Amino acid sequence: MTRLRGRLLVLQVLVIAMIVVLVVRLWQVQVVQGSRFVTVATETRTREVRVPALRGAILDSAGRPLVRNRTTLVVSVDRGRLERMPDGGDGVLRRLSAVLKVPLSKLKQEIRACGPGVSRPCWPGSPYTPIPVANNVNPRAALQILERQEDFPGVTADIQAIRDYPNGKDAAQLLGYLQPVTQSELEKREGLKANYSGVDLTGRDGLERTYDSALRGAPGLRNVQVDRMGKVITVNQQSDPVPGDILVTSIDANVQRVVEKSLDQAMQEVPNSDGAAGVVLDVKTGRVIAMASRPTYDPKVWTGGIAEKDYRRLLSDKSGKPLVSRAIAGEYAPGSTFKISSASAMVADGQPLHGTYQCPGAYTVEGRSYPNAGGMSLGAISLHEALVKSCDTVFYRAGYEEWLRDGGKTPKSKVKEPMPNMAKAYGFGRRTGIDLPGESAGRIPTRGWKRDLWNSTKDEMCRRAKTGYPEMKDQSRASFAKRLAHENCVEGAIFHAYEAVNLSIGQGDVLVTPLQLARAYAALLGDGNVRSPRIGWALMRPDGTLKQEIPVPVEGHLPVNDETREYIRKALSEVPSDGTAAGAFRGFPFNIVKIGGKTGTAEVYGKEDTSWFASFAPADNPRLVTVVMVAQGGFGASTAAPAVRRIWEGIFGLSKGDNGKPVKPALPDGKPVTRLPAISRDNTQ
Repeated sequence: MTRLRGRLLVLQVLVIAMIVVLVVRLWQVQVVQGSRFVTVATETRTREVRVPALRGAILDSAGRPLVRNRTTLVVSVDRGRLERMPDGGDGVLRRLSAVLKVPLSKLKQEIRACGPGVSRPCWPGSPYTPIPVANNVNPRAALQILERQEDFPGVTADIQAIRDYPNGKDAAQLLGYLQPVTQSELEKREGLKANYSGVDLTGRDGLERTYDSALRGAPGLRNVQVDRMGKVITVNQQSDPVPGDILVTSIDANVQRVVEKSLDQAMQEVPNSDGAAGVVLDVKTGRVIAMASRPTYDPKVWTGGIAEKDYRRLLSDKSGKPLVSRAIAGEYAPGSTFKISSASAMVADGQPLHGTYQCPGAYTVEGRSYPNAGGMSLGAISLHEALVKSCDTVFYRAGYEEWLRDGGKTPKSKVKEPMPNMAKAYGFGRRTGIDLPGESAGRIPTRGWKRDLWNSTKDEMCRRAKTGYPEMKDQSRASFAKRLAHENCVEGAIFHAYEAVNLSIGQGDVLVTPLQLARAYAALLGDGNVRSPRIGWALMRPDGTLKQEIPVPVEGHLPVNDETREYIRKALSEVPSDGTAAGAFRGFPFNIVKIGGKTGTAEVYGKEDTSWFASFAPADNPRLVTVVMVAQGGFGASTAAPAVRRIWEGIFGLSKGDNGKPVKPALPDGKPVTRLPAISRDNTQ
């Protein structure tokens, strides 16, 4: 009995001790640390959800939409709610798959979280934001989902805005596209995280990328409380999103359409062509009126997430890499269109502007003969006629003699290099600085460039001079490559005479982009200023008021006097009527509008010639410059010049439609819009 009482006493003491400990701990939690736990609990239950802003439209110079937003029925899924279901939401997704006629596997991919090792499609946004899984949903399917919420818990169908391209494929590379922001971008790009909702997209190319921060606007903020299962209990705080700015461009949609159609026809006429580009530039302002590239693609492919096969096609060599704009990134030898620079250099270096020049059928340099096209021999001619008839031998001689004056193979301590330096003054060999990403710089070969190239490649060249190219299947080509490697190993730092000769007519190692060539002609024909072209004209607020006009920077001034520039302009004004492009412009109504220009035919090793035509109108007082390049298009007069003719006919309304009636001019009087359009609240004129 005594032993039993003792055990009960011990038990009572233990119980009392446990109660005391519990009371003390409860006091600590509720009184001493109560405020801290309340704060932690509140933080745990508070979530910030950013609400995407309506992205700004992109308009042409007349206020017509190039990119706009359109409403569509979008079905979204609350992944968090599905994950709390016993089957992980598998049943809901199966029923949704049947209604939307979308494979179950695709739906699961769409809602999985992006992360290391997870390829797209996946969801990079907030887990507290509904994940869109289908766009352009049939209203009947959407209604079925909304009416049967017991079968589709966590699934919603509502109207959302997505990007729309009313002009189809027109200006695809210029406009760019949207894609989700990656986590690394959020961490690296300053200010992006604060302006990214986790749902909206960011510009990946073109104008969408350059003006992304202005177009995106500012997201709204919802501060919500959720229970321990993540279900929203209440909204604590909410601020509305601010729509993005409207980008007004200098692009004229009508002219753009004309350029696109002309390039399409050129590509059809030359089946072997692997690329083409066209640029229309305002001589007075330096703004881009139209710019197109071939091959191209439909930008709608990005809407709602791009399929893997479509993405591979856009990047593949087989499809011609349609994502790449040949207008700003394609580098090609310009051929005789480059002679405006060479002629300017000749005069600046002391050659007589009104002198007499010999135009033999061929010109011999160090034992090698350099012929005119077709062996043409014109005898004694003026520089004017040398440009009109495109006499190569006049420029061969000038390039070679300039090379000799600089010391030939053993250059002087200080060389003048008139032709390379004039080319640089025209803007060749460097990026134009246009407001688009992905631009190429081109190349102007100089003695310094040749030396730097040799220093970076001599080890490989000397190795190849010994081993050759056993991997090449074509033995003759492999033998030629080995001889070339030996030459580069021994004297690769020397700027040879043949390189100076080729430079004079835009051949050899000279590479330019179509935009660079258009800019050079605009500088020559305008006020002599070399401008950095712009497509963006102004940013307008969502209410249509002006926020900022985008200036066109002047980068330099041509070292060419007014007399020389006027002389060259007059010579080029005769090319379409009496020169190398006369065949392409036969029957053109010069009495209505006179056209000037210069053909170019550039040889490419292992391929057909590159066809060029750089043109301007009106010839007496140029306002527009149009440049067309067709890779593997043959003679400039046979492919590029007819393409430019079609563009001028479309701009001035000089052609007839299928009904036989004259077409409406794309740009009445050939004058671009000079005043910003009035924009209404619905982003239209």
